[in-house]
Amino acid sequence: MSEAAEERIYTVPLGRAWIVPRYRRTEKAVTVLKAFVQRHMKATGIVIDPTVNEALWERGIRTPPRRIRVKLSKDDEGVVTVKLAETEAEE
Repeated sequence: MSEAAEERIYTVPLGRAWIVPRYRRTEKAVTVLKAFVQRHMKATGIVIDPTVNEALWERGIRTPPRRIRVKLSKDDEGVVTVKLAETEAEE
């Protein structure tokens, strides 16, 4: 694996997930997260860590979190890896 060229920590607002029907909110939250990563990191590819996915889906499809704190790592090829910021601090 290549070394991370750029790393940033963001708090991503997921409130736009509430404009879709209740039964699609977490799906929309994932889409909002990917759009945020693309906009802020100019990514060629996005890899979401399973811990981030579990944090989004923890309360089911109807009630995703309003915001999530993530660490974005961009490698030399432009692929961005999305991880939870709190898990990085614990390790």
